[in-house]
Amino acid sequence: MTADMMKGAVADLTQTIGQTPIVKLNRVVEGIESEIYVKVEYMNPAGSMKDRVGLNIIRDAEERGMLGPGGTIVEATSGNTGAGLAMVAAIRGYKCVFVMPDKMSQEKIDALRAYGAKVIICPTAVEPSDPRSYYSVARRVVEETPGAFYSNQYHNPANPEAHFLSTAPEIWEQTGGQFDAFVSGMGTGGTLTGCGRYFKERNPDVQLVGVDPVGSLYYEYVKTGRLTKAFSYYVEGIGEDFLPSTMNLDILDEIVQVDDRECFIMTRELVRREGLFCGGSCGAAVVGAIKYAKSLKEPKRILVLMPDSAQKYLSKIFNDEWMRSNGFLEEDDTEGTVAHIVKAKQGKLITASSSSPIRDAVALLKTEGISQLPVLDDNGRHCGVVSEIDLLNVLVEGGGGLDMPLSEIASADYATVTPNTRIALLRNIFNDAKVVLVVQDDRAVGILTKIDLITYLAQSKG
Repeated sequence: MTADMMKGAVADLTQTIGQTPIVKLNRVVEGIESEIYVKVEYMNPAGSMKDRVGLNIIRDAEERGMLGPGGTIVEATSGNTGAGLAMVAAIRGYKCVFVMPDKMSQEKIDALRAYGAKVIICPTAVEPSDPRSYYSVARRVVEETPGAFYSNQYHNPANPEAHFLSTAPEIWEQTGGQFDAFVSGMGTGGTLTGCGRYFKERNPDVQLVGVDPVGSLYYEYVKTGRLTKAFSYYVEGIGEDFLPSTMNLDILDEIVQVDDRECFIMTRELVRREGLFCGGSCGAAVVGAIKYAKSLKEPKRILVLMPDSAQKYLSKIFNDEWMRSNGFLEEDDTEGTVAHIVKAKQGKLITASSSSPIRDAVALLKTEGISQLPVLDDNGRHCGVVSEIDLLNVLVEGGGGLDMPLSEIASADYATVTPNTRIALLRNIFNDAKVVLVVQDDRAVGILTKIDLITYLAQSKG
């Protein structure tokens, strides 16, 4: 005779996924009229919201016959999806191979290996199509491994489905739908797409707000429709350098841009002042929610998804030496911010309208002695950059001539930063971008080239 399961116990750890609390923020949002709440997803058993995704991806693969006994799960991950997959795989007897970019914390790598997974580290600063990228390496491992299943969170519908079936209904039940805006970091798009669809079906007025780090391509793409250059940044788990098919940008109501330093400072504040033992993408989401709240004309109830825990970032965000060496502690920053360079240039930003003809741009470059020209749309927002080489190419090729509008040749070959971006990060950006637009409140306030940075640094050290 088989005894019944002990009262209060569950059959396995996957049954403890979910039912995470929602907590009101207090001290870090002093002076903000809106109420800001956080959904504490690091209280899932493997430490993040990705436990929901890992379980649903494996369940879906099993049902479709794509993953069988003794199979190997392969994934390109920044760590949290890997942990969710690894936990479920350990329970169900699967092997795992995870491919990660080299900017990820050692704690994440060690955690995955603790589950028995094989971890392969790849360079961060390469294009997604590069054979060394963690996307390319993951695909190659799948091809070379018999019985492998590529979970492919960036293009697997089971990713957003996990949030549509689990996270969103749970939030709706907990809150009774009594919130006005939902804020989440933008990574694979699973959270915003899955939760967003659920919330919009029940209340179309719920605002969906995405948070994107400086360096990722989402912000510029949403605002201008242009795929600008992505470049390396430090915050983990959010932002992308390509467009995953799991991200539905059409349901997004607003997007907010944040930079590494403000994300990390807020993360430390959340732990020290709210007792929330959370990670860097949580700080990013809260900073984004605060910026969004400040833009509102009337107070709202704002709910923020808090993805993971501080445990995975103790050697980085919570390590003063690491923060100091990367210029994220104010008192140790000797170089300053992008705002200092813009101020040192002392010149007025010269721009042109997207409807202006090429002949006007040629005249401006000549009379102003400049080599790049930000192009603004009818709303005064930047929509590209025209450089000397762009003008030269169109004139040599003879297409359209001097009367062609600048909108037809404006290039997306630039990166965007904010005035608060640290100069230490700007140096890295110029490894990938020839021109940097300084943007504040969706408006270009400056344009920088390498010589501007060199001039500023030479003057500050001289």
